[in-house]
Amino acid sequence: MSDLFDLSKEQGRQPLAAALRPNSLDDIIGQDALTAKGSILQRRIAADQLGSIVLYGPPGIGKTSIARAVGNMLSKDFRPLHATRAGVKEIRQLADEARMRPLLIFVDEVHRFSATQADDLLAICEEGTADFMGATTQNPYTALPKALVSRSTILKLEPISIKDMEKVVARGLEYLAGIGIQVTLSPENLQLIAGRSGGDARRALTTLESLAVGHTSDEPVVVTEEMIEEAYLSAPINHDRSGDQHYDVVSAFIKSMRGGAAPDAVLYWLARLIHGGEDPRFIARRIMIQASEDVGLADNTALQTAVAAAQAVEMIGYPEARIILAHAALHVARAPKSGSANAGISAALQAVANEPPQAVPLHLRDTHYAGSAKLGHGGYRSPHNDPRGWVEQDYAPGIERGRFYKSEARDASTFEKRADEYWMKVTGQATPKKFD
Repeated sequence: MSDLFDLSKEQGRQPLAAALRPNSLDDIIGQDALTAKGSILQRRIAADQLGSIVLYGPPGIGKTSIARAVGNMLSKDFRPLHATRAGVKEIRQLADEARMRPLLIFVDEVHRFSATQADDLLAICEEGTADFMGATTQNPYTALPKALVSRSTILKLEPISIKDMEKVVARGLEYLAGIGIQVTLSPENLQLIAGRSGGDARRALTTLESLAVGHTSDEPVVVTEEMIEEAYLSAPINHDRSGDQHYDVVSAFIKSMRGGAAPDAVLYWLARLIHGGEDPRFIARRIMIQASEDVGLADNTALQTAVAAAQAVEMIGYPEARIILAHAALHVARAPKSGSANAGISAALQAVANEPPQAVPLHLRDTHYAGSAKLGHGGYRSPHNDPRGWVEQDYAPGIERGRFYKSEARDASTFEKRADEYWMKVTGQATPKKFD
């Protein structure tokens, strides 16, 4: 009688995810565009001219597996390096080995390579001594040395769909059955594992493996929903708070708030951030920014709500902070929109940075000190002394009306719309509109 631990010992303690690594691109699940017949990768393999390839995408979606499969298809020895541990000496040793036998050099976390390491590796590849594949979870166009980007083909991998993830789990079940571990998994629970994996095949297989651990080969494992919940509670959350996934989810959250008519999307992306362990103060700061950038003068209370939310999460924290963040995010999302404050200050800053400065008009200059009148300062008329609350005078003689501020008031009775109507009545002048 044996269990999964005994079988692992016999097979060198190989994890399930490693045991199921594919031998060719035909065995890859979930990256059809990359592995299809006629794809750039398949064409290069067929021509035996791989060159330099960088695989870019989130963890657990098959970057290393694809690289190993390519090595098998090219009949080249696979030589893995880790960017944080491989020095120039190790790279040059590989170059010497490549002159004796065909090699595929694979560098995981290639974004951690220094410019010197990249230069040495590229020299090997450009001489045709060895082929190179790198893997990164970071955006290669911003995270990799420019020389490496310019000499490599960048291939982007996407998270694996739930349907394809179910195939990954099914393949894991077949493998376990083949080594004598019978796992009974209902279609609903198979889908649950696939869905909870977050597009990470390694995580799905590790979860399946943990469910089978400790059971003997003669004792079938009947997996329940409670067992799956327990397995995922102890699993790390698949969310890189410093990488592309962080920026992509934050971007989706921001754009959903701006969209206004998609409150469900706002709550979904907010939940992704909360579930991923994002600091509630960071989320609150993003909501504050959007309250002015996207809502602005259309509803001044949105900023008040956002600021109050930021103060509240400082005192409360998770789990209750989720309600406060949802309240503020939904206020920003559902409020009418105006980007006039953001557009106006951006245009004004551009003018200040690129044009000669405008002189402050004499009637607006400081007059609080003795002698200011001798300098010609004065002549300012206060609106408080006029029954209309307004006097006609020039506040920036070199700046034409509407150059920076253009109202984005729409049909809704927003603050900006009411302000436009008020000042039209008082001054007889229409406020410049963005959409006129």
